[in-house]
Amino acid sequence: MKLPILLCALVSIAACHDGAVTPKTAFNGAAAFGYVRTQLAFGTRIPGTPGAQQCGDWIIAQMRQRADTVIVQSWSHTTVTGTVLPLRNILARYRPTATERVLYVTHWDTRPVSDEGGTPEERRLPMPGANDGASGVALFVALGDVLKKTPPSVGVDLLFVDGEDYGDFTKNQDVLIGSTYFAAHLPASDYRPIFGVLWDMIGDKDLDIYQEPNSVERAPEVVTRVWREAADLGYDRYFIPQVMNFRITDDHIPLLQAGLRVIDVIDYSYLQHHTPQDTIDQLSAQSLQIVGDVATALVQ
Repeated sequence: MKLPILLCALVSIAACHDGAVTPKTAFNGAAAFGYVRTQLAFGTRIPGTPGAQQCGDWIIAQMRQRADTVIVQSWSHTTVTGTVLPLRNILARYRPTATERVLYVTHWDTRPVSDEGGTPEERRLPMPGANDGASGVALFVALGDVLKKTPPSVGVDLLFVDGEDYGDFTKNQDVLIGSTYFAAHLPASDYRPIFGVLWDMIGDKDLDIYQEPNSVERAPEVVTRVWREAADLGYDRYFIPQVMNFRITDDHIPLLQAGLRVIDVIDYSYLQHHTPQDTIDQLSAQSLQIVGDVATALVQ
């Protein structure tokens, strides 16, 4: 998943940040942490499995309770090996008639294998996806709690994409499936949000979010907006204003290619990435609170 285009090691080491965080918005990090736990109870959310069916149904039900409108994009994708995957994108909309809109994106599927595991046996295991999948979904459901009580200042679209993490990133095969589908099936032909943010792997208890190079080059004003908001909230020790030394292939790429100004907010220093150790004990409600405060403040 999100394989660096330039194969080099991340030179920064994730720092452990001490001290409690005081919430800056109505976002509830503890509630978000609970939503992570709920998803993990479904098991792995690999497309075509019972866990994916149950989790997708749960997301739809949760967002129908919170959003003004929920649209489900359902389709089938045939992989390079001939496997047919049933897939669903879920689009929860707030103030759907508003002209000015913000697009938030996350993926809700999990990877079939833990290809970064430490042993051959581990690398054959499916990935739990606590941070890589569940954290972004939890962020959106908890953000939905806020937006239901206090409508945003602009129209907001929360897009849960499927099939991001299924295939082979080294060959660009059977990956970013949901975001690619959405880019080709936008809500309207003139759909152009003011800005968009992909939120990925944002629950790491050792939170360090650097700026992703594709985002900086192709939507620099959005990067500036997000990092300035984080700094204004006092979170500049977590949203670090430095550019990563490699590019990330992630769901923002098909959207950028479709002309949408979407950046990737991702903590790629997460050491349990694509391993069986991507479990809930590696996450914290504090990290979810930090990112949730930034996501909330950007639309209120």
